[in-house]
Amino acid sequence: QVRLVESGGGSVQAGDSLRLSCTASGRAISNYHMGWFRRTPEKGREFVAAISRDSSTYYGDSVKGRFTISRDNTKNAQYLQMNNLKPEDTAVYYCAVDQRDPIGVVISLGMDQWGEGTQVTVSS
Repeated sequence: QVRLVESGGGSVQAGDSLRLSCTASGRAISNYHMGWFRRTPEKGREFVAAISRDSSTYYGDSVKGRFTISRDNTKNAQYLQMNNLKPEDTAVYYCAVDQRDPIGVVISLGMDQWGEGTQVTVSS
């Protein structure tokens, strides 16, 4: 079992940037696909970004060109750089990991191990 802890959320203005971090413990994450999802009461769960174990990246349509996912296996961590934030990015952001393949199916199903989430609030 992997324990995931997110950090870096907060309240910002539209156009600002935030960097979310997710630190894993319990197991080395080099063999895991990693990702970020977000949840709002209106939309439910939404895929944000994912990075495969070989560092291929995938993004939801609403964040392409603004968000960047990365990983550092030496630190057992993944990151989400969020630029040009919009009010519609307001959500609880969760990091997740999964060892299953293929990653496309894993993204669609939702990964199987999750953090507790961190709130991101963007005001106009």
